[in-house]
Amino acid sequence: MTLVNLLDLDLEALGAFCERLGEKRFRATQLFRWIHQRGVADFDAMSDLAKSLRAKLAQAAEVRPLAVVSEQASADGTIKWLFDVGAGNAIETVFIPETDRATLCISSQAGCAMACSFCATGHQGFARNLTTGEIVAQLWHAERALRARGLAVGAAQRVISNVVMMGMGEPLQNYAALVPALRVMLSDHGYGLSRRRVTVSTSGVVPMIDRLRVDCPVALAVSLHAPNDALRDELVPLNRKYPIAELIAACRRYLEAAPRDFITFEYCMLDGVNDSLAHANELVALVAERADTRIACKFNLIPFNPFPQSGLHCSPHERVLAFAEVLRAAGIVTTVRRTRGDDIAAACGQLAGEVQDRTHLRERAARRAIGIQLQRPAQPAHAKESA
Repeated sequence: MTLVNLLDLDLEALGAFCERLGEKRFRATQLFRWIHQRGVADFDAMSDLAKSLRAKLAQAAEVRPLAVVSEQASADGTIKWLFDVGAGNAIETVFIPETDRATLCISSQAGCAMACSFCATGHQGFARNLTTGEIVAQLWHAERALRARGLAVGAAQRVISNVVMMGMGEPLQNYAALVPALRVMLSDHGYGLSRRRVTVSTSGVVPMIDRLRVDCPVALAVSLHAPNDALRDELVPLNRKYPIAELIAACRRYLEAAPRDFITFEYCMLDGVNDSLAHANELVALVAERADTRIACKFNLIPFNPFPQSGLHCSPHERVLAFAEVLRAAGIVTTVRRTRGDDIAAACGQLAGEVQDRTHLRERAARRAIGIQLQRPAQPAHAKESA
């Protein structure tokens, strides 16, 4: 008999599972707390459960962790785990400690089918979606491992205060597994995270943004990376299906239910590609000046973290600051992300893991990167700045 992985089940599904075992639904709450609040996988150690229930669980269920291939620690305190998810595939998860928060960056797919030109994961191709249990297991493992090091704080004795679905994959293309995982994270009987502290990052899957608004609204981050369709078509191929105007409209609808009163737009700064002052002014026009697309937002400018296959380079720091100043002068909240974990390839856009590409995305991404390089203007940096 195949054992049910209890990490696959949110509280509602776990209640139904307990009923199938002939138990009352309230037993699910006790079990859920043992698994997610205390990080216990051994049913025999769940001391306030009846022995008869523990015996049933041992016959029908398990708490299945991910196999850890490696763990790397950065000089800045960032930790990256590589997890084996079978069939030659491995995913990466990153813990980022800061003075006022501790964030876990979680993967949703083995690889990614979006093939964004500036993302290492996109250049690896796509193998499969992760299950709910594999998504939750990343948080489950990180909490246990970090607590064992004495890093827990607060009355709840938690380590991780924020979760961002910004690891490998496009979360909204794995919607059926994503939403139950979010509910586990948000449950007061699970990890007790607030909706403001759980962020789903998307490259712009418009129909699923609308669904998330109804089903489980959490903080939303959108990988924008370009101010117009022509450029975004090249950098983020999904834009050809859901162009910027449709994406902005979906973001505006999302704000009706969002736990935060703004959408975060992620913008990777690529030297000579999307970083001119003209591009910055286009962004201002896109989000701040046109009444039909006005949207409450903040911009997170991300210094590009190079990897060999991309053929792209990071914008000079001075240009990033000048770009940010254009947005701020227009009244748009703008931050420049501080690079973390780049010495262990754990920074934004660097997660790659190991993926058995079954979609031939690597070849297509390589061809597109060459095309972007050919389109770059052959002019010195000061000329681009004055554009």
